[in-house]
Amino acid sequence: MIVASGRSSTHVGAIADRVVKACRDAGFPAPKIEGVPLCDWVLLDARDAIVHIFRPDVRQFYNLEKIWGADRPGEVRGG
Repeated sequence: MIVASGRSSTHVGAIADRVVKACRDAGFPAPKIEGVPLCDWVLLDARDAIVHIFRPDVRQFYNLEKIWGADRPGEVRGG
């Protein structure tokens, strides 16, 4: 799973387009895509990899890193 951020909806959409192009250029099938109309959160299912691309406020709201147990930079788990 790859989690990334874009600075705006336009940036999120551009990153998603680039990932799709990179998959095709590498000979892989085009990933399945969800979330493109708004581009707040775009999900690309490339079979072996799932790519989440968020606007920063949406990424913070959903906080996938915490759900999957990974610490974000500068974040320390309490015990």
